[in-house]
Amino acid sequence: MRARRIRRFPGPRRSGRYSLRRGIYLLPSLFTVGNMLCGFAATLYAIHGQLEHACWLILLAALLDGLDGRIARLTNSSSEFGREYDSLADVVSFGIAPAVLVYQWGLHDAGRWGWAATFLFLVAGSVRLARYNVKAGLEDRRFFVGLPIPAGAGALTLMVLVNPEPPSGRPLAIAASFFVFLVSVLMVSTIRYRSFKDWNLRRRLPATAFFLFALILAVFVFTPLPAMAFLCGAFLLGGPAEMFIRKVSRRPAATPQQTRPFQVTSAPTPPDPEHP
Repeated sequence: MRARRIRRFPGPRRSGRYSLRRGIYLLPSLFTVGNMLCGFAATLYAIHGQLEHACWLILLAALLDGLDGRIARLTNSSSEFGREYDSLADVVSFGIAPAVLVYQWGLHDAGRWGWAATFLFLVAGSVRLARYNVKAGLEDRRFFVGLPIPAGAGALTLMVLVNPEPPSGRPLAIAASFFVFLVSVLMVSTIRYRSFKDWNLRRRLPATAFFLFALILAVFVFTPLPAMAFLCGAFLLGGPAEMFIRKVSRRPAATPQQTRPFQVTSAPTPPDPEHP
């Protein structure tokens, strides 16, 4: 009797291999390569002491990192390869480059505290990216679990741009190292940050909202550094503040004192006439 051949359908891993054989989407991958190029150039500039150039290259890398995902979704060219490759580029642009930048800026004066804080930032950023890739598609797309690594890199970069002069003295350098460590803790935490991916730019907005967007754009044009520093600080504090408000609002209210359940007792005996 002839054995019947069982047809095997390709699983997730095999389908990913087949997608690589078909090729790589060019347009979003070019933005990812540009992101990595900016991070690599920023690292070189930081090593040679040109910190301002390194800062603007890291911010440009953040812009390209935000565009590649948008373009991939708009052109329906999202892929498993693109997500993994984007994470590798983010490690270079938002992990290594900001760590070298802040160390060259003034954390080297803190001694072991400085290089330990910058190394922990790199480790926290890589863990944050790995956790995001593992849980991709399983979480609410409206929120990020933990501070996104581009926001953490932006916090360190804006700290250098707003204060170009390095901290004078070891105590200030240790304080700056503590700030870097705090940003690292936020990245590996479970605090939820809004992703703003649910914003629909195609819907109609009132005229007041349009005026508000125009006002924000004008502030960015005339005072870019203070505006970016304010928005970055608001985003860093927004996650913990929203978590605190959520916990306070869910606190159970004080319940009234519970009465004893009704019990059936025997009928009262009439009073004795001899003993009123």
